Amino acid sequence: MPPRIARLAAYGAFGASALFLAIYALIAIASLPRSTGGIDGTLAAVTWISVGFAVLGLIGVHVVIARGLLAIARGERRAV
Repeated sequence: MPPRIARLAAYGAFGASALFLAIYALIAIASLPRSTGGIDGTLAAVTWISVGFAVLGLIGVHVVIARGLLAIARGERRAV
């Protein structure tokens, strides 16, 4: 993979991580308990925790991939 493409893909992976955080914030705001009805506090907490674990996993994978791509862009040798 050419270094320029690897660097661009790495920055894309970091950008995807930022997008995941934005989606999590949107879900957290949308699931806030309201006095006019909707989800209660217990179910809101379960939603925040379950979506949070999924988002943390996705962010972790994207950061690992991005670091590997940046290493390729710098020309470092990678073990298989």
